[in-house]
Amino acid sequence: MVLRCLSTFQAISGGFSEMIAFKYHLPTTHEVHRNLSHGSQRWKGNTGTNTRQQEMMKRSLPQKQPIDGVENIIVVASGKGGVGKSTTAVNLALGIASCTDSKVGLLDADVFGPSLPRMMNLSGKPNIDSDGRMVPLVNFGIKCMSMGFLVEEQSPVVWRGLMVMKAIQDLIRNVSWGPLDYLIVDMPPGTGDTQLSMSQNVPINGAVIVTTPQDIALSDARKGAEMFRKVDVPILGLVQNMSVYQCPKCGHKQHIFGEDGAKRLSKEMDIQILGDIPLNIDIRETSDNGKPIVISRPGSPEAKAYTEVAEKCLHQLKHTKR
Repeated sequence: MVLRCLSTFQAISGGFSEMIAFKYHLPTTHEVHRNLSHGSQRWKGNTGTNTRQQEMMKRSLPQKQPIDGVENIIVVASGKGGVGKSTTAVNLALGIASCTDSKVGLLDADVFGPSLPRMMNLSGKPNIDSDGRMVPLVNFGIKCMSMGFLVEEQSPVVWRGLMVMKAIQDLIRNVSWGPLDYLIVDMPPGTGDTQLSMSQNVPINGAVIVTTPQDIALSDARKGAEMFRKVDVPILGLVQNMSVYQCPKCGHKQHIFGEDGAKRLSKEMDIQILGDIPLNIDIRETSDNGKPIVISRPGSPEAKAYTEVAEKCLHQLKHTKR
């Protein structure tokens, strides 16, 4: 049965409505980490009991269900905000579309800070099809869905966790996505309930971790990578964003946020480096103007860097499926 997608979003205009029905039981971050890290400690010494306990733990988690019409799901994540994750997700989607004949979609899973409408130059509320599902908005050939299409740009979303999880479920299940070869999911920063909900409910084919070379960002990127490993999501690789600044007048290069930090993390965690993206004003301006650099300046070194990341990402994806 198709859930009526607008039920969750009635809370936007009608306050915090108690009429919303939550169909899904979603374990909290604490519950999942407890199960993953400590669930078997109470049953040491008895192999049969251990096996039964593991089976019970698996049954307690939601069953992963594919998204109708979607062949591959790639999440773009970061341990912290401000590292260029959304810009990377948008240009990765466009890069995959440009270097293949694939049909690509883009889901903005950041309920509190959606960036997709501005970056993809899209606005307006989605239509509803005959099955009661939202129809994605399209630009540059990419199907897009975001909470930003359902609320006013200046309106904050002030929701508790269960409401956020229900909204995420609607953005996944109650959208007419297919047919798609790749769905790129722009995840919110951190390692919280949204990340766990996605990894438990959806068969994710791979995760891309975005970081800067800065030690603070690398520490959080490591936590993000470890989280995906705990929930058995393949890590396709690291993207080192803002890797170097080159003066447009004299050509001098400066590593403002540090040098080769992601490469060190790559060696320590045995994770592939997908590419380096420079700190460049054109990337920022094209994103703010709703004309991502892969589309607006495809011949530029910056656009080529994103396209190379997309190609390596697809190569890693094929490798994980073998």
